[in-house]
Amino acid sequence: MGLIVILHGKREGYGFSFAKIETDWKVGLLFCYTLISGSRKGVAMSKFLSYEDRLIISQRIQENASFGAIAKELGKDRTTIAKEIRKYSYDKKSGRPGYPYNPCKYRNSCKAKKICGANGCSHQSVYKCSLCSECTFPCPDFEEDICSVKRKPPYVCNGCRELPRCTLLKRIYDPADAHEMAHKTISESRTGILSNESDIARINKLITPLVKNGQSLHQIYTEHVDELMCSEKTLYNYVDAQLFEIRNIDLPRKVKYRPRYKQPEFKVDRGCRLGRSYSDFPKFLEKEPETTFVQMDSVIGKPGGKCLLTVHFVENSFMLAFLRESNTAGSVIHIFQALDRILGAKDFNRLFPVILTDNGSELSLSKRCLRSQS
Repeated sequence: MGLIVILHGKREGYGFSFAKIETDWKVGLLFCYTLISGSRKGVAMSKFLSYEDRLIISQRIQENASFGAIAKELGKDRTTIAKEIRKYSYDKKSGRPGYPYNPCKYRNSCKAKKICGANGCSHQSVYKCSLCSECTFPCPDFEEDICSVKRKPPYVCNGCRELPRCTLLKRIYDPADAHEMAHKTISESRTGILSNESDIARINKLITPLVKNGQSLHQIYTEHVDELMCSEKTLYNYVDAQLFEIRNIDLPRKVKYRPRYKQPEFKVDRGCRLGRSYSDFPKFLEKEPETTFVQMDSVIGKPGGKCLLTVHFVENSFMLAFLRESNTAGSVIHIFQALDRILGAKDFNRLFPVILTDNGSELSLSKRCLRSQS
């Protein structure tokens, strides 16, 4: 055996370790960079905030405590508190007792009446429009009054003294809602498989010819474990999700097994549903009521065979159908890339502003084809 030499050094709470390993057949250099105490200042850091932590944050905001004081109490960094509040707070449209929600800059001096028309008014008992929650935005003189409290820490209205008398748009941090939103974000980001399209293509190129030559996945995994860089179970899961050119029918032994009661859900892009779930769809339509949307779905006939990708223009009652050789994400991407190339960016964005579809694995990567709308 050869000689092992380890050198150690420390600087400002961090540790460095160098190890030069020499053997009769190999020389390697190992560099390890580790954090000694959890943080530079010795504060213990945990990865996620608990519900109790969020209750404390909400209480301290009510008391107008600084982010630094809250962070010190929870053992977190102050930027963690700031990000938590800004990310998981929400807007609330509410007025005060006797006065509805009214964010107009001229709400106190306005004397306008019957802006919506004498016959169309839904609040006949209101003697002026500034006291009506529905006459604010149709008014030609409307200018929104944005409170300056939301532009500086703590970025929310929880501890504001004017909150009981305010009729503007409020920014609220609620610990229960924040905890639910955070849990949903974490859960959705972990849904699916930890692989991207290039990894799937690389594995597919390796195993497909071997399976077609009669080799089993177990044999392929045993001989190419260093090249695959995944577990044997993962290979079977990928085949189940139809991410490769091969199917379960190509595995003679597997087709004899009884299928699982519930098939696992697979997403090639782990974050493909973040901000794109159906619950986000009505919110988007509220902000952009004039936006049209297109419905997309897959029509599957014989499993493992050809299928259709349907695109339904709801307002025009018109449907397009594209024939695909297999039900894969790559075939969906190919279709939309062709449409983008043929139509051009301007017409493509005009025809497909929003696409409403389901959670099929073949549609997981389709967002990569869509241009972001401003």
